[in-house]
Amino acid sequence: MPTARETLLNAAHVAVRAKPWTAVRMVDVAAAAGVSRQTLYNEFGSKDGLGAALVGRLVDDFLDGAARAVTEACRSGADPAACCAAAAAWVLRTARSEPIVHAALTGCWGSRMPPPARPVLSAAGPAEPGTLARVLRKRAVLGLERAVRLPAGAREDGAAPDADRRRQLEHAYEAGLRLALSYVVAPAGGRDDDEPCGRVDQLVRALLAR
Repeated sequence: MPTARETLLNAAHVAVRAKPWTAVRMVDVAAAAGVSRQTLYNEFGSKDGLGAALVGRLVDDFLDGAARAVTEACRSGADPAACCAAAAAWVLRTARSEPIVHAALTGCWGSRMPPPARPVLSAAGPAEPGTLARVLRKRAVLGLERAVRLPAGAREDGAAPDADRRRQLEHAYEAGLRLALSYVVAPAGGRDDDEPCGRVDQLVRALLAR
């Protein structure tokens, strides 16, 4: 069963998708969540606190989703380049469907959305495009580890994992995901994910083949 905090964040998310953040009232969020306004203030302190928590949750969910996309692609038999392309597809789809995530990726916050806090992500630092690109890479590489396609520690023979190979993968993934982010900032036109994701696949393959 969701906690009061989760229920309030869900209600705030529904509200901000229906109207500008400036028009969202705390009393209405509390009523939609089925709790008192005092409970809302106890949880978040203020409307700014509620907005910051909502932004943080949505961005964190987005980053975790990129890792899941890689994990699922790997477990279905995809190679590391195709796994990165799967993460790129997640980036593009989520940026198109969730305005707050799009704002975090582009750095363009409009009046319809809660203002970002500094920092938004406790583990990632400020929700700035450059920071998020690096965190995206970390989460995507974590997806490889979860799918047992990249050693997280020592091998069975006790030897250290291939550090050079890991660095190569991290470099390739960051470059590929930055390419995907460029399509969020400056869309190529239309809504077809195939072209940018295909380019991510090609870029990652080229970097890994060096």
